[in-house]
Amino acid sequence: MGISIEFADDAELQARIKVVGIGGSGGNALNTMIRSGLEGVEFIAANTDAQALDRSLAQVKIQLGPTLTRGLGAGGNPDVGRKAALEDVQRISEALEGADMVFITAGMGGGTGTGAAPIISQIAQDQGALTVGVVTKPFLFEGRKRAKNAERGVQELSESIDSIITIPNQRLMSLGDDDITMLDAFARADDVLLQAVQGISDLIINAGMINVDFADVKTIMVNNGRALMGTGIAKGDRRALEAAEMAINSPLLDEVSVQGATGILINFTAGPDIKLREINEAAGLVQQAAHEEAEIIFGVVTDSNLSDTVKVTVIATGFERGAHAPIPLGLHHGASSSQAANGASANRAIRQTSSRSDDLSSTLEGVPATVPQTVGTRAFGASALHDEAVLDIPAYLRRGRPGAE
Repeated sequence: MGISIEFADDAELQARIKVVGIGGSGGNALNTMIRSGLEGVEFIAANTDAQALDRSLAQVKIQLGPTLTRGLGAGGNPDVGRKAALEDVQRISEALEGADMVFITAGMGGGTGTGAAPIISQIAQDQGALTVGVVTKPFLFEGRKRAKNAERGVQELSESIDSIITIPNQRLMSLGDDDITMLDAFARADDVLLQAVQGISDLIINAGMINVDFADVKTIMVNNGRALMGTGIAKGDRRALEAAEMAINSPLLDEVSVQGATGILINFTAGPDIKLREINEAAGLVQQAAHEEAEIIFGVVTDSNLSDTVKVTVIATGFERGAHAPIPLGLHHGASSSQAANGASANRAIRQTSSRSDDLSSTLEGVPATVPQTVGTRAFGASALHDEAVLDIPAYLRRGRPGAE
């Protein structure tokens, strides 16, 4: 008599990830993600503005508060956004059903994103999903009122979400030239949101030689508040070390520092020629910046298409708010692989999950968090706050942006 063993198919075993774009900024970011070909996630657009919602590329669309706003938007009032979400709790709950992880993306400072994001996040949490906010804070030119709304929105979202990554739009201006157009600036902000979501979702979806899975990400991000995600890409003899340094020293960090982090996930994406020495040195750099008792999880994804390139993704949580102190790479120039490893405290927990595969206002003067570009697995830096940048932009500018409210 034979024994029949049935295995669940890959779709059943894979974590189900949903991304909710809320309001004008969230909707624009969602469209950017969809156009980029981001895979392995489901997209949900939620907005009080029926016209903007109609332009969304998302599979699922929820018009918030149709009775309250009559499809005309929240008028930059977070209280209207909050009430609109409460009017549609049942439909939101149905759209989020079955999700293992829910990303909340929005712009803090306006009406719909600022007011509705905490409600939608709480619904996802009540259903047992890991919730991660990836939100922007306003440019200075958007005014003090929007900045105050953003601060309040970030605080409220922080109370109903597991981890939050904040991207101050103002800091994006310091990374570009003086002639950048307004539309290009907002497009750049959308791209930063894309990189944050893709950086984390890739870790879960892409199998690796030393695999990072959903349980690992959840261990680092659940109930941990402000989060940092950084990406670094480098080539050459010191590629892994330099990529790690880039990941933890992102210029877009918003009042968070990897120093003292109690939870860190490090993922390397590289060709099959990646050396153990390189991984050891790069991991040692990150470990030295973390708390002595930090739980550190690391993974390695091999990609035969990569040549002489290493991408490092770092997610850090459980750290104190404060100025970001860069970790100087120069301190490690003379370090051997064993020195880099020994520099970290011996009692730090490094957990490896193995699985084979072929193949990673601040203050009111808000400054944004940066996300170095990545291929495959990403690293991204930023703490998360609440922002809905589009609502208070003059109508003639919003009409010029595809998918804007």
